[in-house]
Amino acid sequence: MTGQRATGNGESRREFLRTSALAGAGLVVGFRFTSRAEAQEISTAAADFAPNAYIRIAADGTITLFADHVELGQGITTALPMILADELDADWDTVRLERLQDDPSAWPRPIRTVGSQSVRGSWMSLRNAAAVVRESLALAAAKEWNVDRVSVRTEKGFAIHGASNRRIGYGELTGAAAEIVKGDVGFSLKEPAEFTIIGTKRARADIPAKVNGRAQFGLDVRVPGMLVATVIRPPVIGGKVKSFDPATAKAVDGVKEVVEFENGVAVLANDTWSALKGRKALVVEWDDGANVALSSAGLRQQYTTLMGSAANVAATRGDPEALLRSSAASITADYELPFAAHATMEPMNCTAHVRADGCEVWASTQGPTGVQQTVAQLLGIPQKSVTVHVMMVGGGFGRKSNNDPVIDAVRLSKIVNAPVKVMWTREDDMQHDRYRPFGLHKLRGAVDASGIPVAWTHRIVSLHALSAGDTMGGASDLPYGIPNFRADYVTPPASVPVQPWRSVGHSQNGFVTESFLDELAVAGKKDPVELRRALLANAQARDAARYAGVLELAVSKSSWGKPMPAGQGRGIAVHAMTGSYVAQIAEVSVVNNSIRVNKVVCAVDCGIVINPDTLASQVEGAIIYGLTCALKNEITVTGGRIDQDNFNTYPMLRINEAPHVEVYTVASTESPGGMGEPGVPPIAAAVGNAVFAATGKRLRKLPFRLV
Repeated sequence: MTGQRATGNGESRREFLRTSALAGAGLVVGFRFTSRAEAQEISTAAADFAPNAYIRIAADGTITLFADHVELGQGITTALPMILADELDADWDTVRLERLQDDPSAWPRPIRTVGSQSVRGSWMSLRNAAAVVRESLALAAAKEWNVDRVSVRTEKGFAIHGASNRRIGYGELTGAAAEIVKGDVGFSLKEPAEFTIIGTKRARADIPAKVNGRAQFGLDVRVPGMLVATVIRPPVIGGKVKSFDPATAKAVDGVKEVVEFENGVAVLANDTWSALKGRKALVVEWDDGANVALSSAGLRQQYTTLMGSAANVAATRGDPEALLRSSAASITADYELPFAAHATMEPMNCTAHVRADGCEVWASTQGPTGVQQTVAQLLGIPQKSVTVHVMMVGGGFGRKSNNDPVIDAVRLSKIVNAPVKVMWTREDDMQHDRYRPFGLHKLRGAVDASGIPVAWTHRIVSLHALSAGDTMGGASDLPYGIPNFRADYVTPPASVPVQPWRSVGHSQNGFVTESFLDELAVAGKKDPVELRRALLANAQARDAARYAGVLELAVSKSSWGKPMPAGQGRGIAVHAMTGSYVAQIAEVSVVNNSIRVNKVVCAVDCGIVINPDTLASQVEGAIIYGLTCALKNEITVTGGRIDQDNFNTYPMLRINEAPHVEVYTVASTESPGGMGEPGVPPIAAAVGNAVFAATGKRLRKLPFRLV
């Protein structure tokens, strides 16, 4: 072990750890997960210390981590207990995770599960807490046996004195350890080589309940006296209700209310089927408003015009304009990416019950804190008066960080004075999403006499899903050693509502930058891998070696450089985000202008791997998600209306179309990076570059079309 004492960075000792009273007997230690994966000092007292996580060791040796994280299918209910169990030297079979109380206002940090933050943001805080508890248990055992601490080791939930062959379970030490942990306990963290659980394959804790039906998603909620609501929304973006006659809907058996409110017209019934039948019977006349002329073609023209306007600089070095003007070997390329829907398998939903003394909400959400804040603001009540039951989430991808259905349910519950479950249909979800932004990209580059790029400019015209920084992610921080560089952006007027989509701006910029780099490789008559090697070798970025590491691993695990039959090709792309680095090599076949992705080799450096099975699943899912968008999907607008309305017009990649995926990891002792998103950005570029290798056709617009 390191012998290094965890130290804080400007945080007081009370920001870390303390014993606390929590339901159940045994040792209970409260600590803080912070937004930074940094070491924290120990705390033993202070009334204003507010933990947001607890470790409880019961008298029977059962160990529970109480945390505020949201399980979106990314495996944190397994990964976090693995970290705890390893650093605590616990028996894996005794460790589990439970959620904290359903009052986010009592949590000292806001919870919004986005950006692949759960594991990487908890890594050091959780290890530090576990190490302190482990040391306290060992000290308690040493005191019990009247031996030196150095003669006591911990292993699989026991303190062991090797010299006398004595052992005592953690559960029996909780009383004495509770007193010791209140003091100034020195501790050390394990070295990665000492891990016995971290890095091993462990079955996902959330899977059995999902398979046998015990898992409760938002759509599964049933509350006594509950009405089911479906909301008819304006078909034109920004439209309003002009008139409607509730009589036809109310004539449907089971329909109880037809209500006009801020978001449209709601049909409320005793059950889902009656609500949908009532909705179908209802005729609403709409005031379409000013957006009736809005169209994809019009937006494309508007964005094209804006491409030539003054831009905001995100990053610059050297003088790329001078090189581009003087170079005899410069190229320009225009890329286009469509609006994209999130298309979560579980459509948006929420159940709410507004009472005189507060509000209770059942939500499939990525942001419990935001739900509570939104409801409190809507009702004008304190946050602590809003109870948020966080249900299992049937796919998030950024969409369920927004509170659209929460607002529906709360408003309607207040109006009808009853609990209300709002259920969005697939058509509602597709046509009233907040989409990944539409974007136009113009890139210019120049290569020198040896074929090495010496100038690069990248201009983006796109709405911001979050901020300019997110829009430019993967574009302004290009890792390659190109001496003359500029990345800038133009923000168009708001039109279609947008929101973060899995990997945010990286999902677009990974495709654009890695495709254009291949274009420069062709212009300079360089092999795409060799060019990347050269540019990374010359890069000033401190993490260039990690980019190079995944590049080399992917190449070594693929057949890069070997001839392929006519109509087949390989393409490569490299990208990094959320502290993780990914290289992908795609093998494709092109037959009758149809693209078939046969195989994807993916190399990952995410630092220390917690659960290899979860990592592979995350990467495979990200590749399928990115491929679906690259090969099939776009959201278009005509007359202010979204054209696509279900999976027949916004199709998913089917299982028989899915490629064989191989995932390899770079051995690393770096702190863990996020893995929910980094697999998405490179895949479209890898496939597009492979299509070029197979056909000589350069694809610059998503989804890919060869004709």
